[in-house]
Amino acid sequence: MTGLFITFEGPDGAGKTTQVKAFAERLASMGHEVVLTREPGGTAISDKIRSLILDPAHTEMADSAEVLLYAASRAQHVQEKINPALKSGKFVVCDRFVEASIAYQGYGLEIELEQIKRINQFATGGLIPDRTYLLDLSVADGRERLKARTGLDRIEQKGAAYHERVRQGFLEIAKEHPQRIRVIDASRSVEEMAEEIFADFTRWLTEKN
Repeated sequence: MTGLFITFEGPDGAGKTTQVKAFAERLASMGHEVVLTREPGGTAISDKIRSLILDPAHTEMADSAEVLLYAASRAQHVQEKINPALKSGKFVVCDRFVEASIAYQGYGLEIELEQIKRINQFATGGLIPDRTYLLDLSVADGRERLKARTGLDRIEQKGAAYHERVRQGFLEIAKEHPQRIRVIDASRSVEEMAEEIFADFTRWLTEKN
């Protein structure tokens, strides 16, 4: 039996990490075998690439290098961790995947979208999530939440105009894939969001089966 691949996306500050953990824990409590992972990262090699990408000191990083580093991290992640888990019938819950590259490098850095898609098609072998939750939050609210964090990474430190392009990019992607991507209003409480996500997933899983 092939497993299920569920991803969470959204702009910085939307609360993905909290929702990903809550969702994975709830699945596990129901008896499902769950692999919880994240991008960039998820494997030893991918985590090393993550540190290169997000290091605030690397202000000289070329946009093309950023695209390729994310894809390299993803290629290792898919081959070493995600695909084996799916083939063994597990539920893989991932904090970010290809849509993040399309939003951040395609819309945010304004690199040709088709080029981003081709590179990631190669990196993932064409792997597509079964269900994706896009946590949507305004840039102003997201930046307000980020103020509570110490040591923002290189991407989080970019300006408001960039982050607005990223947010709009995510919403465009959701419009293109309405059957797979569910947009969640991330301005609400953690509990409200978690309930909506799990209710939707349960309904989707029932219809799927």
